Amino acid sequence: MRLPLIQPSDLTSEQRPLYDDMRKGIASNFNAFQVERKDGALMGPWNPWLHEPRIGKAIWDLTLAMTAEASLPDNVRQIAILVVGARFDAAYEIYAHIAVAEREGMAIERLATLVAGVKPTDFLPEESIAYDFAYALVRGGVLPEPLYRLAVDTFGQHGTNELVYLVGLYSLVSTTLNGFNVPVPERE
Repeated sequence: MRLPLIQPSDLTSEQRPLYDDMRKGIASNFNAFQVERKDGALMGPWNPWLHEPRIGKAIWDLTLAMTAEASLPDNVRQIAILVVGARFDAAYEIYAHIAVAEREGMAIERLATLVAGVKPTDFLPEESIAYDFAYALVRGGVLPEPLYRLAVDTFGQHGTNELVYLVGLYSLVSTTLNGFNVPVPERE
């Protein structure tokens, strides 16, 4: 870990409101995995965001907007996020979203295949589209037109927009995690 965890007692006046807002949002949206040390210090991407609160707040606001505007089914969202995490080999992201996907009932065999960077063979059509869409975007370049049209036909324009932004957001999260070498908490 390249940035020390910030204990709540050490927060600056600029960090405190962001910390409080993140803890509130984490409690209601990101509670399937460990996000906080026993002393209240935030782990995962939240710690680096606290170190730069103006930038961190902007990223956190985007994260909240992506959660509030979610229209895609949870399995589709988790597949896209895990494709991104696997592509970037972002350990905390993989850890966190395996926990979320497990809580939502995704089979361990499917999770193992996804985090290995391989497309599972048992996908429903919309899951397959989400995988291909996220995979194509994280490879770089323009998303192929047939895949874009297929996503619009399947998820609608809003859902397709959401998928683009979701891949972008979790690419940013993965880059944050990898850039600051954020570790995975030990599983109990």
